[in-house]
Amino acid sequence: MANTVQARKRARQAIQRRAHNMSLRSELRTAIKKVRKAVATGDKTAAQAVFKESQSVIDSVADKKIIHKNAAARHKSRLSAAIKSI
Repeated sequence: MANTVQARKRARQAIQRRAHNMSLRSELRTAIKKVRKAVATGDKTAAQAVFKESQSVIDSVADKKIIHKNAAARHKSRLSAAIKSI
């Protein structure tokens, strides 16, 4: 347990920051799942529309350093390839 006032405050902030980061990561996963689901239906135009929306979510999470920028690029690349394969 933290002994100093500063350490206690940092512990409180870490808990809040972790909760916020987890919600952003969940939002990212949901966006990716939406694109995968749209690809599974086989409707290319719908999949492209969902992908366009999810790109901003992926980039936003990467800008906040929740995931690495290369991981974001990899996700977008694989989703785009899945849409092209329809």
